[in-house]
Amino acid sequence: MDELKKKWQKDILQRLLIVHIVLILAVVTIFVRLIYIQFFDQNTADNSKRVHKSLISSDSLYATRGRILSRDNRPLASSIIRRSIFFDFASHGFDNEKNFEKEADSLSKLLNGYFNDKSAKYYLLKMKTTRDYALRKEVIDYKIQQSDQSIFKKIFFGKQYDTLPIYKITRNHTYTRLFRDIDGNEWEDIRHFPILNQSLGRVYRTEYHDSRVYPHGNLAMRTIGRTDVEHPYGIEYAYKDSLAGRGGKIYRQYMAPNFSVEIENDTLKTIQPINGADIVTTLDIELQDIADKALRQMLVSQNAEWGTTVVMECATGDILAMVNLSRTKTGEYYEGPNHAIATPMEPGSTIKLATAMILLDKAGMSPNKLYDSGYGRRVKVGKYNHVEDSHPIGTRRNPKIDLKTAFAQSANVYFAKAVLEHFGDRESEYYNALSELKLGEHIAFKEFQPKEPILPKPKSKNWYGSTLVYLSYGYGLEITPIQTLTLYNAVANGGKMVAPRLIKQMRRDGKVIASYPVKTVVDSVCSKNTLSLLREYLEQVAISGTAEEYFGLDATPFRVGAKTGTATIAKGAKYSDGYHLGSMVTYLPADNPRYTLITAIYKRKGSGSIFGAKLAGPVQKQVATYLYNRETEWADRLIVSDVKQLPTDVKGGNIEHIGNISRRFDLATSYTSPTGWGTTVTGLNSVTITSSPADMKIVPNTIGMGLSDAIFVLENRGLKVSFSGAGKVVYQSKEPGTNIKPSDKIVIRLD
Repeated sequence: MDELKKKWQKDILQRLLIVHIVLILAVVTIFVRLIYIQFFDQNTADNSKRVHKSLISSDSLYATRGRILSRDNRPLASSIIRRSIFFDFASHGFDNEKNFEKEADSLSKLLNGYFNDKSAKYYLLKMKTTRDYALRKEVIDYKIQQSDQSIFKKIFFGKQYDTLPIYKITRNHTYTRLFRDIDGNEWEDIRHFPILNQSLGRVYRTEYHDSRVYPHGNLAMRTIGRTDVEHPYGIEYAYKDSLAGRGGKIYRQYMAPNFSVEIENDTLKTIQPINGADIVTTLDIELQDIADKALRQMLVSQNAEWGTTVVMECATGDILAMVNLSRTKTGEYYEGPNHAIATPMEPGSTIKLATAMILLDKAGMSPNKLYDSGYGRRVKVGKYNHVEDSHPIGTRRNPKIDLKTAFAQSANVYFAKAVLEHFGDRESEYYNALSELKLGEHIAFKEFQPKEPILPKPKSKNWYGSTLVYLSYGYGLEITPIQTLTLYNAVANGGKMVAPRLIKQMRRDGKVIASYPVKTVVDSVCSKNTLSLLREYLEQVAISGTAEEYFGLDATPFRVGAKTGTATIAKGAKYSDGYHLGSMVTYLPADNPRYTLITAIYKRKGSGSIFGAKLAGPVQKQVATYLYNRETEWADRLIVSDVKQLPTDVKGGNIEHIGNISRRFDLATSYTSPTGWGTTVTGLNSVTITSSPADMKIVPNTIGMGLSDAIFVLENRGLKVSFSGAGKVVYQSKEPGTNIKPSDKIVIRLD
């Protein structure tokens, strides 16, 4: 009995041990599986990502593109941010016919009511036809054996099958735009509509883009630039990264169908956008307009190929105006390639300023040195060159002239003989002197990728026996108008050469983030004695020389320094095609220069003139006269006072912004609503703001608003806007308070 009991106990213990071991193995297996799932199983990670992706989404926060501003902070280029919504009607969210019908019907009615441009039937039909094209269903008959068929039927009648229809879906993922581009406010309104609220999942994508606005049309367009063309150019392209800024990102978690909230944690952090920087240029928009009109008029009258005019401030090198006009095949002129910066050409006689400077400073030549001008005859100079002047200089009996006369009358023969005599055996010294004047390099605007200038070096493949003499009067080298202008500006600026400057500052949210100070390139381009002589020669050109017709004693009430130039240009490898570059450089006033300007016009011989004075002189005189008169007006009306001056006018626009400005100037502000958009009436110490009507189907009043605000308010209501002028809105073609009809247009004028 005892033995039997012991045997049972032993069996029980063995079984318990087995159970215990099995339990331990199960626990270990589960634990190992958990560890594997947690750290090694890729499927788990993928499933987690899928769940996370279905619950968490991200939205882009768009950065506002920076503006390009004039020197007085007026916009030359600004942006209106728009969104394009593209639907993918092949998305899986559209597979369910019943859901699609319901959502599409609701969306079409809401879009019709919101945009008021197309009927609800149009929207619904477009969605249905696009979906039918994107989702193509092919029916495939699939046979399945009947399960309840008896053995008797199988023997005598064979196997029986049921036919089930199976659909094969072919998806054409082509994105379709259902409605027009919208701005941020419109998106906040319609993003809660069916389908757009992602009730059928992610079935569309949003694309952001700038709608770039140029308040002054094509004025200075080549300088301002564009990036939305095949070959981008100008400031827009050179500073595209600074203007673009950096977009941000925000995360949303879906809590329930059609409902989500913004979230942020250690791994999902909101990235705020960094708006693009505003670029403050040196351009003076009024002066740009004057120069544009003067040059355009001259090009038309001369039937020229192209022309450029640049105005520079002497002390700073600031480019106040830069006009580049080219002729189309139809004979019209537009802002074409930037010839001022990027088109090096043989300059002709404007190079004689450098030649005279080198002769006086480097060779020590006396200004009284006489050479026979040949009195208009073709003269052999050295072994290889035959040189002649465009007109007789001196007298027939005494054709010998001094440096001052040669400079004033632009005597090629004089400069050719002088350079050959003093540098015939010192060619490298002459080349080095030209290099020191920065004629062989670009000292500014490299970001615009200009073509490199050509300054031949002795003993190089571009240096010939005739090169030295050619260089003396403007041939054999190729430089840009801006290089010529910079040299003349140095003489006007007391000998100090400053680099041309087009960008003054970069600002973001009103704060300066980068400054571009005045850059001195050469402290003194020549000695004081030489500088004094050169200034005297330049003034003589205007008084009695080749520029006398435009700046002589009886031509203008002010004195200038000037130099004309005419160059025969080789078209390809030939000089015989009759192409010429006529140019003139001027600085004013002569006694205390403030501005230097250049005009260069390229044309083929035919009607009109080919000479620099005749081509460029009228443009130079018109621009110089405007500058002189403007300076005189400023001086007459400038009143110095310690009395605090209050703003006499506050533009309409964003009410919050108006309030901020008013508080800054201690102006009492009254309004019907603290937010939104409105117009203003400025009193002695007060501003009264009238809010625009909330009804989006009513034409708002934009009189008194700036361009950006006016366009935003009008386009936000579906109006197509065209504009002219600059400043604030003084006229709108549609009366405020009238109803807006689909595809309505409105014209606004600014002054």
